[in-house]
Amino acid sequence: MLTSERTISKESEIEKYRHIFDERPEFRYIVDMIKPRSRVLDLGCGEGHLLKILQLEKRARVQGIELSEQAIQECVAKGLFVYHGDLDEGLADFNDQSVDYVILTSTIQVLHRPDFLILEAARVGRECIISIPNFAYWKNRLQLMFLGQMPKTKTLPYEWYDTPNIHLTTIRDFIRFCRQQGLEILESVYLVTERKPCKRIKCCANLLADYAIFRLRRLCD
Repeated sequence: MLTSERTISKESEIEKYRHIFDERPEFRYIVDMIKPRSRVLDLGCGEGHLLKILQLEKRARVQGIELSEQAIQECVAKGLFVYHGDLDEGLADFNDQSVDYVILTSTIQVLHRPDFLILEAARVGRECIISIPNFAYWKNRLQLMFLGQMPKTKTLPYEWYDTPNIHLTTIRDFIRFCRQQGLEILESVYLVTERKPCKRIKCCANLLADYAIFRLRRLCD
């Protein structure tokens, strides 16, 4: 009886957070990439929605790093352990291969040194899951070509003067970066997130997908 009550309580708590999949459909794919009971570090974890879902659904041992004090307070209210830190400074406090997964969701484009943090994440995690908005998406191309202005889409909703994005990339650029830096891409998911439901793209992803998720690891030296 007690076990049944605990199961019902857990399911109701999971349901409380599942609404985030409507706002961030890529989270569903990221959750599915992670094995149960893994150790997970989320860099730029925001208010901790993804970490909480991983804690509940996958029984993962989760922690995060976040710069915003307000977001950290939201994480603490969810019962999450989150460090205050500037990701541009790296992950010097973490040992090599000290967690199973390091996650960066829509984070690298706002960093001053994205290449440095990606390599740091690959050092600390046995695997990394990195997601990016794809600047080569066809709608972005059309806005640049025919309107002659910085594109605005669901994944890039800002004006040029107030955007936090300083290092935008494309799917093709990111794959080339991984190849050059000795990072092996184990799995990739290409999406159109502006549609509901979110649609997975199987071909011509650099043109047709507005968002990409990569699971990768550092090749052995």
